[in-house]
Amino acid sequence: MNATRVSVAAFVLVIGAATASAAEAPVGASSCSGCHATNAQAQTPVPPLKGRAANDIADAMTEYKSGKRQGTIMDRIAKGFSEEEIRAIATWYAEQK
Repeated sequence: MNATRVSVAAFVLVIGAATASAAEAPVGASSCSGCHATNAQAQTPVPPLKGRAANDIADAMTEYKSGKRQGTIMDRIAKGFSEEEIRAIATWYAEQK
C-alpha cells in the first residue's frame, strides 16, 4: 500500500472513531433525562437540554454545584460531577439535535 493510501486509511479510522464516540453519551448524561425531557413537545417546567449551548448548560451546572444557583435537586446532583464531567455532559447535550 502506498503512503497516500495509508494516510487516507488512517484518517478515515480516526474520523470514524471520533464520530462513534461523539454519539455515545458521557457518564452521567443519562441521568439528566429523568427530569429534562428529551422530547421538545413535552410540557414540563424543567427546560430541555438537547441542542442548548454547551456553555449555558455547563455554567448552570457549575452554579448549582457551587451553590450560586438554588435548585430543588440540581444543586445536589451537580455536586456529584467533576468539572470535566460537567463539560462532557454539556458538550454532548449541545450536539444533540
